[in-house]
Amino acid sequence: MILNEVFRLYPPVIGLSRKVCKDVKLGNLSLVAGMQVSIPIVLVHNDCELWGDDVKEFKPDRFAEGVLKATNGNVSLIHFGWGPKICIGQNFSLLEAKIALSMILQCFSFELSSTYTHAPTTVMTLQPQYGAQLILHKLEI
Repeated sequence: MILNEVFRLYPPVIGLSRKVCKDVKLGNLSLVAGMQVSIPIVLVHNDCELWGDDVKEFKPDRFAEGVLKATNGNVSLIHFGWGPKICIGQNFSLLEAKIALSMILQCFSFELSSTYTHAPTTVMTLQPQYGAQLILHKLEI
């Protein structure tokens, strides 16, 4: 739930581009073969109509009943892409993140440094402009 919410608010890639292979009707839109389509992931993930009025809030519990329920069946969580071109590394990266976090949290607690400035920026991927200064406290085990 926490990782899904983090990736919703701060997707690593902020947009995708796709080329239409054949003429297709998408709702009221007619897409012509050869057309380039841009998918602004960061905008989809911050759309009030899709996520509600609390879209800017960090609320991992919105995923308590799974992604399908959180998205109301819409394709609106696309942090690793979607469909046949979904990132092949999605399962590995999520598993790796869970393992790394569980290992760190067994030994340390942490807090944000008072010098931390929240300033996401895009340099190929979305990342903290000034880094993420954390203060680690070793747990007494």
